[in-house]
Amino acid sequence: MKIFRLSAALLMLSALTVGCSNCDTKGNPENEQLVKHYFELFNKHQWKELSELYAEHAEFKDPSFGTGTVKQSRPDFVKKYTELNQMFPNLKDEVKHIYVSGDKHIIVEFVSTGTAPDQSGFELPICTVFTIENGKITKDFTYYDNFDEPK
Repeated sequence: MKIFRLSAALLMLSALTVGCSNCDTKGNPENEQLVKHYFELFNKHQWKELSELYAEHAEFKDPSFGTGTVKQSRPDFVKKYTELNQMFPNLKDEVKHIYVSGDKHIIVEFVSTGTAPDQSGFELPICTVFTIENGKITKDFTYYDNFDEPK
């Protein structure tokens, strides 16, 4: 099942980055800088500052929210990541690749890691598609496998 989801994510990434002969792959350099700054703030656990990179009410897709799209405010975002950071004090994202797709989209492959106080940890490959409009993230569509491996 994990291989199928990974294959589907890679297929989607391919389609977004090379599947369109009319797409502008140069994109907006300010948007790419915004996303790089996003991960700097994330790794410093500066949740309030990070939330300010988003529109007041942004759309999110995330397996932790179910299968649909959820609108969240900046305070909702801060609350979610503050709670996650309490569970995993050394929470960190390592960016593997950044792909520019047109003028409004940035796709990022990264690995998120963290260790809980009981020393249990995780390492999770993630792909996020950011939509950026007027200098703010308006959509954050994140894909990862949130199912445990069969034992």
